[in-house]
Amino acid sequence: MRWIWFDRFEEFVPGERAVGVKNYTLAEDHLHDHFPGFPVVPASLMIEGMAQTAGILVGHARNFTEKVILGKVKQAVFHQVVRPGQQVRFDARIVQVTPQAAMTEGKIWRDGEEIGQVDLVFSHIDQNMSGLEFPEENFVFTESFMALLRTYTHGAAERIAL
Repeated sequence: MRWIWFDRFEEFVPGERAVGVKNYTLAEDHLHDHFPGFPVVPASLMIEGMAQTAGILVGHARNFTEKVILGKVKQAVFHQVVRPGQQVRFDARIVQVTPQAAMTEGKIWRDGEEIGQVDLVFSHIDQNMSGLEFPEENFVFTESFMALLRTYTHGAAERIAL
C-alpha cells in the first residue's frame, strides 16, 4: 500500500478510539498542483486519512479477520484549510460495530484547532447480505500492510496488539 495518509498513531484505545497524526509538507507531489501558488490539502485526502485511521480501529475491533472497506461518507464538514507545514490529527471513535458493518465519528484537528468532522460507515464485506463472494485472503489487512502498520505505531505495537 503506497498511500498512507497518517504518519503515526498518537493514541489507540482498542474498540474505542484512535488518533492518527499527519504532518503535511511541500515534499508531497499532490500539493504542488492543488491551487498552484496557494497549496492546500484536498478535503478528499483528509477524508482518506480519517478513513484509514478509523478503518484500522474498526479492523482491530474484529481482530483484523474481516475485510473492512469504506461503505459511506455519512458526513464530511471542513471549516478551515490545511497548508504545508501544518499538522493534522484524525481523531476517530467507534459508534457501533455489528457483524455486517461499523460506524465511526471523527474530528479533524489542525495544530490544536478543530477544523472538521468526518463520520463514516464501514462494511465487513464477507458478511454482506447480497450473497457476493470475495477472495478468501484478506486483501485489506495483508501481512505486508500489517508489518507496515507495526512501524507506524513507533513501539506501541505491544499496547495496540497488532
